[in-house]
Amino acid sequence: MSAAATSASPGAGAAPAVRARLALGLLVLLAGCASTPRENLYTLSAVAPQNTGGAKQDSGIVVLVESANVPELVDRPQFVISAGDSRMSLLEQQRWAEPLKSQIARTVALNLGRLLGSARVSTKLQAGGEDAGYRVNLEFQRFESRPGDAVSLEVLWTVRRGSAPEVTSGRSMVREAALAPGYDALVAAHDRALATISGEIAAAIRK
Repeated sequence: MSAAATSASPGAGAAPAVRARLALGLLVLLAGCASTPRENLYTLSAVAPQNTGGAKQDSGIVVLVESANVPELVDRPQFVISAGDSRMSLLEQQRWAEPLKSQIARTVALNLGRLLGSARVSTKLQAGGEDAGYRVNLEFQRFESRPGDAVSLEVLWTVRRGSAPEVTSGRSMVREAALAPGYDALVAAHDRALATISGEIAAAIRK
C-alpha cells in the first residue's frame, strides 16, 4: 500500500505544474500585446489665408486639381524620413491616414479655393457636370521630411485653361522649417510648404 501511494504522488503534482506553465505563458502573451507600439495617423490641412479682397461673393473660378504625383520612395502609408545625407528611414508607427497623393491634391485644391475666393475648386468636376475653367497637375520631384529640422518640396506644376492647348508651367522649390520636435510639427511644416506652392499656382491662374 505504501509503494502504491508513493507512485501516485508525481502524478498528483503534475497538474499544478502544467497550470503554472500555462499561466506564465498567458502572462507573457499579454505583456507582448500590451507593448505593441500604437500607430499614429496624420492628415495634411489647408492653411492658406482666405482671400478677403472684394465682396464676400464667390469669384466663380472653376479649378480642377487633376493629379498630384509623388516620388515612389514616399508613395506609401508609412512616413519616410531623411536620416542622413543618403539614408532614409521607414516609420511603421507614423502613417498617413490616406494615400499621400490624394491628400496633397485635396489640400492644394482647398488652398486654391481660399486664395482665389472660389467655392468651385476641387479634385473632381462639380456634380452638375460643369467643365473646369482651369486644370492643375503637380509632379513632385522631391518630398523630403526631416523631423525637428525642416521639410523640402520641389514640384513641377502646370495650369491649363479650359481646353486651350497653351499650358502655363512652373517649378516651386520650398523649404519650410519644423517649428518644434515631433511629427505633428513636421506635418504642419508640410502644410505651410503646400500653401506656398498653392500661392504660386493661384498667381498663375489670376494672370
